[in-house]
Amino acid sequence: MAKLNEFAKDYEPIATTKNIADLPSVSVDMELEDDSFEFTDKVTNLPKKVTQKVIRIEGETYRVPVSVIGQLKIILEDNPNLKNFKVKKSGTGKDDTKYMVIPLA
Repeated sequence: MAKLNEFAKDYEPIATTKNIADLPSVSVDMELEDDSFEFTDKVTNLPKKVTQKVIRIEGETYRVPVSVIGQLKIILEDNPNLKNFKVKKSGTGKDDTKYMVIPLA
């Protein structure tokens, strides 16, 4: 058994999924993976499962919103040789967050 202060000094927070918009550049050749996690809904107190698409870079996991995938599809239709892009994010909450995919030369 450890003392609280000793445990707190050694505490490492559970890894969280970052967002693709946190990256300065993303290759279109990245492997897209399925990921899921469970949490307890604050309103209903029931467990809820979330599925998402992610990429992994240097041990970090980055969520790729479906809207980003849709925008990238449209860009690739006109520019099939695109190699890299970045994502700009605006908004703060689930309902008002918007993403913009920007092709990089």
